[in-house]
Amino acid sequence: MYRFLFTRQWVILALLSLALIPTMIELGFWQLHRHEHKVAQNTLISDNLKAKPVPVTELTSPGHTVPYSDYWRRVTATGRFDTAHEVVVRRRTSSDEQVGYHVLIPLVLDDGRALIVNRGWIPSGDDQRAFPKIPAPPSGEVTITGRLKADETTKGSGIRDLRDLPPRQVMLINSEEQAAYLDRTVLGGYVELTSPVPAGRSPQQIPDPDDGSIGPHMAYAVQWWLFAAGVPVGFVVLVRREKRDRAAAADADSGSDAEQQGAPEPSPASV
Repeated sequence: MYRFLFTRQWVILALLSLALIPTMIELGFWQLHRHEHKVAQNTLISDNLKAKPVPVTELTSPGHTVPYSDYWRRVTATGRFDTAHEVVVRRRTSSDEQVGYHVLIPLVLDDGRALIVNRGWIPSGDDQRAFPKIPAPPSGEVTITGRLKADETTKGSGIRDLRDLPPRQVMLINSEEQAAYLDRTVLGGYVELTSPVPAGRSPQQIPDPDDGSIGPHMAYAVQWWLFAAGVPVGFVVLVRREKRDRAAAADADSGSDAEQQGAPEPSPASV
């Protein structure tokens, strides 16, 4: 009755089904882990943004690699902006996806060390090799508040660190590179400026990271698991359909043979 299951076609179909089930289950868990990672990231962002600001020197120091747990921590620092060593970061987008620059400026602390501050985004001009016009930062001593971030690297960001750039233009926000440029001790990581708000809202400050969206990963996980459950169901449906079709074909063949056996012999006159 089910001998057709041992044919080459059905053996291949059965093996393919057996291979698909664990693959789809694994893909479901992969999406689940992405969902869990997103939820954990949102929790970290929310907690760090709500935390009371602390002096930046409590969380970082020269050569320090900012750990993921300290990303987006709110920090404060007091010093003077070094406008002579302000640089721009190429190929950065605004909140509405326009391409321009991020503006980096050293904040020189009272002890002579510097903190790299990302003032925000400005549009690029017609000549991208010319240094853009940037609104001046506050003069004199200033206390800033911002979000702490880790140094950018090519490996971590996917951004190629080009070396033949015009003066005062860079591709990555990296405290070690800025330390070499400034010839000064620089704290590890950098700060996205949130206060004071620039006059005229330029540069455009970096918006808070999204801590509310969790994406479709959980829905994708459920879909993969439903697909995995559907494979054996679909295989059984195909088997039953094949059995029914073969039985119907066999009945049709039996009926045809019976008709031929019951038909009268032709008379000699008709031959």
